Amino acid sequence: MEPFDLRKLEENVFSLFDQQWTLITAGPPDRCNPMTASWGGLGVLWHKDVATIYVRPQRYTYEFLEREDYFTLSFFDEDRHKDLQYFGSTSGRDEDKFAARGYHIQSAAQGQAAYPQEARLVLVCRKLYWNDLDPAHIPLEDRKHYKENDFHRMYIGEIVQALRR
Repeated sequence: MEPFDLRKLEENVFSLFDQQWTLITAGPPDRCNPMTASWGGLGVLWHKDVATIYVRPQRYTYEFLEREDYFTLSFFDEDRHKDLQYFGSTSGRDEDKFAARGYHIQSAAQGQAAYPQEARLVLVCRKLYWNDLDPAHIPLEDRKHYKENDFHRMYIGEIVQALRR
């Protein structure tokens, strides 16, 4: 993986999340957990390049995001889509998901963040802000996503490094 200028990213950021999906990984390489997500975005906040992600409180990765200062967003070639389905449907409480799929963990942010070597694009993020989505502000037609009242927590991270294969 080579660092590159994020401002030269030539990707459709809507497709990156909605169709290609991302692998959110929180924690250092020796104790990290990945999960697949299709909700998120890239933008600018406080004059910083940022990524926004949304994680439900029952997800194991939530514990890692709460505890750690960094997380990574990894994007893959199409041939890894089945792996992303696995990462999204299997809990890291039960097994080491990276090992189960034969992925190789790399280190970023001075060892505070992990990402899989198999990714084609990685964004290393330093957690800046987080807050729970307030159901009072969610339109009625979108509350269908919360039948169990398990509202997402939103995390905003400053993108401190962009890497690509």
